[in-house]
Amino acid sequence: MPLTAQSIVRRIVETLQDTTSIRWPVAELVRYLNDGQREIIIHRPDSMVTNAALTLAAGSKQQLPANGAKLIEVVRNTGGTKRAVRLCAREILDSQSPGWHSLTGVTEIVHFMFDPRDPRTFYVYPPAAASGASLDLVYSALPSDVTEPAAGSDYTAVSGDISVPDIYGNALQDYVLYRAYTKDSQYAGNAQRAQAHYGAFANALGIEIKATVAVAPTSPGNPNHPMASAAAG
Repeated sequence: MPLTAQSIVRRIVETLQDTTSIRWPVAELVRYLNDGQREIIIHRPDSMVTNAALTLAAGSKQQLPANGAKLIEVVRNTGGTKRAVRLCAREILDSQSPGWHSLTGVTEIVHFMFDPRDPRTFYVYPPAAASGASLDLVYSALPSDVTEPAAGSDYTAVSGDISVPDIYGNALQDYVLYRAYTKDSQYAGNAQRAQAHYGAFANALGIEIKATVAVAPTSPGNPNHPMASAAAG
């Protein structure tokens, strides 16, 4: 069951000892919560990993869906023989066939090219036909904002669920508390509290990725597997 935004905000106001939301209005805390979800996506694009089919536009240049933040992988063609699509260096095609972008469009893609400096764009070879070309993608999605309640509300007015998985609920609380204490950093101890909560937030994200890699279903023969370096030693 998804974790509700209200349950997180309730824990936050209890920690702040401001359950009547006088010093920190609930709408402000919800804005911090939304900022926190986006901060998680920056540090952990895999936290909102999405598998979806994308109908390609005509030509070589393609864009992620509107909710896409960063491309992670292109897996295969969706139709036909469902041929796998492999990553290719664009420089190779550019040097060997400078006019490849103008080739006749096809419905079965062979290669894709990606530059992490332009994370929402990728190129396909051969170029896609005007219709009939579709790929299965893996990409990081953008979180949906929790709606801000009306001014003067308490935490019970917060509705909806968080977008990031429930396992990030505690990290999200730490982020909101970091922002809340930063607001009052002129008071004794609050600057240190703010830094402590941001440290806990960042630490949680780092620890979670280590745990994910440790239990990933990867063959020990893979050089990227955690046990590979131990075996080599």
